[in-house]
Amino acid sequence: MEQNSTMLGKIIEVSCTIKSALKGQNFEVTLKPHLTVEEKRLAAADPYEYMEQYFTLNEDLKQMLESSKDSAKLDAMKRIVAMIAKGKNASELFPAVVKNVASKNIEIKKLVYVYLMRYAEEQQDLALLSISTFQRALKDPNQLIRASALRVLSSIRVPIIVPIMMLAIKEASSDLSPYVRKNAAHAIQKLYSLDPEQKEMLIEVIEKLLKDRSTLVAGSVVMAFEEVCPDRIDLIHKNYRKLCNLLVDVEEWGQVVIIHMLTRYARTQFVSPWKDDVVVEEYNENNFYESDEEEKEKDRKVKNTYTMDPDHRLLLRNTKPLLQSRNAAVVMAVAQLYWHLAPKSEAGIVSKSLVRLLHSNREVQYIVLQNIATMSIQRKGMFEPYLKSFYVRSTDPTMIKTLKLEILTNLANEANISTLLREFQTYVKSQDKQFAAATIQAIGRCATNITEVTDTCLNGLVCLLSNRDEIVVAESVVVIKKLLQTQPAHHGEIIKHMAKLLDNITVPVARASILWLIGEYCERVPKIAPDVLRKTAKSFTNEDDLVKLQILNLGAKLYLTNSKQTKLLTQYVLNLGKYDQSYDIRDRTRFIRQLIVPNEKSGALSKYAKKIFLAQKPAPLLESPFKDRDHFQLGTLSHTLNSRATGYLELSDWPEVAPDPSVRNVDVAESAKEWTGILGKPKKEKPTEKFYSESEEEEDESSSTSASESGSGSENEKEDKVEGSSGESSGSSSSSEESSDSESDSKEGTAKERSRAADGSDSEDIKQKAKGISKKRSTSSSSDIESSSSEESSSDSKSESDSKSDFESGKSRSATFSKKEEKPVEDRKAPNKQDVFLLDLDDFCPVTTPVAVPTPAVLSPSLTADLEGLSLSSSSVIDVTAQVSVPTKTHELLHRMSGKGLAAHYHFSRQPGIFGDRMVSVQVTVTNTTDQKIENIHIGEKKLPPGMRMHDFNPIECLEPAGSLTVSMGIDFCDSTQTASFQLCTKDDHFNVNIQPPVGELLLPVTMSEKDFKKEQGMLTGMNETSATIAVAPQNSTRLVIIERVVKAANLGVVPSGQDNIHRFAAKTVNSGSLMLVTVELKESSTAQLIINTEKTVIGSVLLRELKPVLSQG
Repeated sequence: MEQNSTMLGKIIEVSCTIKSALKGQNFEVTLKPHLTVEEKRLAAADPYEYMEQYFTLNEDLKQMLESSKDSAKLDAMKRIVAMIAKGKNASELFPAVVKNVASKNIEIKKLVYVYLMRYAEEQQDLALLSISTFQRALKDPNQLIRASALRVLSSIRVPIIVPIMMLAIKEASSDLSPYVRKNAAHAIQKLYSLDPEQKEMLIEVIEKLLKDRSTLVAGSVVMAFEEVCPDRIDLIHKNYRKLCNLLVDVEEWGQVVIIHMLTRYARTQFVSPWKDDVVVEEYNENNFYESDEEEKEKDRKVKNTYTMDPDHRLLLRNTKPLLQSRNAAVVMAVAQLYWHLAPKSEAGIVSKSLVRLLHSNREVQYIVLQNIATMSIQRKGMFEPYLKSFYVRSTDPTMIKTLKLEILTNLANEANISTLLREFQTYVKSQDKQFAAATIQAIGRCATNITEVTDTCLNGLVCLLSNRDEIVVAESVVVIKKLLQTQPAHHGEIIKHMAKLLDNITVPVARASILWLIGEYCERVPKIAPDVLRKTAKSFTNEDDLVKLQILNLGAKLYLTNSKQTKLLTQYVLNLGKYDQSYDIRDRTRFIRQLIVPNEKSGALSKYAKKIFLAQKPAPLLESPFKDRDHFQLGTLSHTLNSRATGYLELSDWPEVAPDPSVRNVDVAESAKEWTGILGKPKKEKPTEKFYSESEEEEDESSSTSASESGSGSENEKEDKVEGSSGESSGSSSSSEESSDSESDSKEGTAKERSRAADGSDSEDIKQKAKGISKKRSTSSSSDIESSSSEESSSDSKSESDSKSDFESGKSRSATFSKKEEKPVEDRKAPNKQDVFLLDLDDFCPVTTPVAVPTPAVLSPSLTADLEGLSLSSSSVIDVTAQVSVPTKTHELLHRMSGKGLAAHYHFSRQPGIFGDRMVSVQVTVTNTTDQKIENIHIGEKKLPPGMRMHDFNPIECLEPAGSLTVSMGIDFCDSTQTASFQLCTKDDHFNVNIQPPVGELLLPVTMSEKDFKKEQGMLTGMNETSATIAVAPQNSTRLVIIERVVKAANLGVVPSGQDNIHRFAAKTVNSGSLMLVTVELKESSTAQLIINTEKTVIGSVLLRELKPVLSQG
């Protein structure tokens, strides 16, 4: 597949050379293994045209990527990423894309990294050439760039760069941004799969990241732990309580991983809660005056009672709220945790949540039902209250029906069996034959398990033997055969009835079952059995192998019990089997002949032939197929497949004696020091250290109560807050880019409020002062912290807004930038110095008025390049001008017949900025053609495409008969010709109406000089240019006529031109402000070339199509 994709480029290059040689001949050309529908149509119509289009597309994208204009590069990268999203191969563009990895535009850089993450593994050699750029990007001020660089680096699967990756992961694990640390955890797994020898060093990084208090990192590092060293549970001891408390705030897929890991951990650290029914939380000392015998007796009782470990209870309590999660995987993970860890009396709480998941899609239902089927075998009581939830619906697929049937059978008991049997009677009539057969098996299992209904079920199955459907009859025969083995003495009549059916049944399994029954109980039907052998001997050669084996068995048994009647028949059957095509039949025939027909070669076994063939067989056990699955952990792939899958980790047995619980105690001082070190805090900062220690002590003292959760939560938030403030000043944490981090911050807000109340006013004052300092330090900063901050805070916006934010932030620090440029080495150390005095009350700086004079150093290099040629005195000014022409053409909005006498028309007034900068002004004229008043005319329900907005006109209270009124409204069409649909309502009626704009009305005319026009046109070439040659009548070739016609068709501004044969027009789109440049160049022989340059290629091509008839008509 991938080789074919890489060959595509070579095929396209050769295609241009051989096109002339192949022209005119019918050849089939296949370019790539998977084509879209449109590509298939093009290739079928003209293979050469398709190759040219494909080649041209890639060439245009390469040209755009090599352009000097950032907007062209950005547009090209967006198209390439869109191609990847649609599944198209964009690997040929790798060399052109990788050149832009060092782009200074943040948006381009992000998209380049997205592309490189996809193709770095395929194009390793080219990716290696840019490895120095990736290394530089690891120190970028923007957290997204740092993270993306690490992801690309870990995607290059070349052993030679393992040391570089290892170093990058170590540095990223200490990054201030939790998003970067999360990506470091992801990179650990990739590096381990590339070079398992790095395991020990990676374990050190995992150990460090496990101590991370960010909810964003927790799930990823536990996933890395599970991949690299799942057996190192000693790494989890100190972090166990923290993971339990953070669990609720971790993202959903992280919750799944953590829950599965904690399930395995708990099975090694706590004793089984299933040993005794008595669960006590504490044991009081013996009374002083008890006798020795009483004391010994009580000691024995204490040994038999079970005391749940507080950490065990903490895990169960903190996972319980996740049963309400909207993610089915999280609910399933909690359910398996309760199944494997909780006391049996508490495990029932998961049943309601699992039943809720049965309203999900069929794939989720399938997995959930499989797990419920396993649970329902051992603990029926859990799901008995929800019996009706497992009734089969007609719309359920077969796999869901079968699983629901399995669960219903497991839940069957004396109380509900009558209800279930009535339900099963309906299922037997199902058109789904596979399901009907499964239902008959379920009836057989119910008959075996509940002796009170055995006869009822057996009679029902006998009735099914007269069913028209052969599959139902066959399955009934098989089940009856199994039931008769349990009590054959009472059912001779049923065996006779089944023997009569043998002529009509053709299903091999059913025929074989009947023959086995007749042979097994041939002494009870002595008259029927020989006749059955006679009939089957006739059809022996045409029977299935399974039936042939049973005919041989029947002949052998009859030979031993009724030799007088069946001796010749048996020998005839044995002779047929001797020459059968199947070696199984031949072997069985030779075996039986030697065993039952005595001769001189017969061995000692022949005398025991009757005991061998007619020995009493044990009745078969009708068991659930899910009975043996409980040794796999619920919710795993191994449980679903009922086979051990690669990477499956066994659940260990409960220990007899619980290991030392003190290993999970956390050293408070040590923990605080570690984290202050990571956040750049010195150890001598006593207020902060005390602040952390108190809350951690609170956590250790009451870890088994709800107070521990709030305590640790507040502690986490306090540290996160300090981390957030330092991140705010250093620019490492961008809230606009990291939604999940901001979510956790918002959740943590409530915990902060609780912790403030508990800690008193002192800590509150400190926090407020620290917050004030972080806001007021902008004037005295001597490092590049603010510059990176401004760059990060605008990373989601366009390059213009990016430079704008840099420009504004630069106003407040122009005085310090010259020092910063002179001493770059000292700048790197500046953040630590600031952090040291973050809470120092003497460090407040007086608030000075910011200097409003921007310096060139403040501007980003990309903005500086863009602004080089601009000044107030130059003629490079592009301004919106007044409309040149207002169209008089009106469009019908509502016909008077459709509107019950209310008519409406609209036209575009071309008045800019009435309702907003991005809205097109539309004037609507409503007319009352009836002889009665129409009241309350207004706009009702709107059905607008995504992004489109509408400004309603003021409601018209009353419109007199034959009266007419014009109102204005605004619509933001988002630079598209999509229809704006809404309802025009009166007091009594409402009418659906539509407004669709001509593309010329989506523009605002602009004025510019001819020099600026040519400059902008030069930057909008390649795919941004569309042109056509049209025929122009001589009377239409004058300047005034051309201008009149063009501006009437489209809202364009006239640009002065120094040449008589070239006419230029300019406008910008209303919504995005993209330039639209139109050139009409008159040629000889009454022709003209119409050229349109714009970034909005779709609007450009539509405008070209609309202007062609305007200029060419007479």
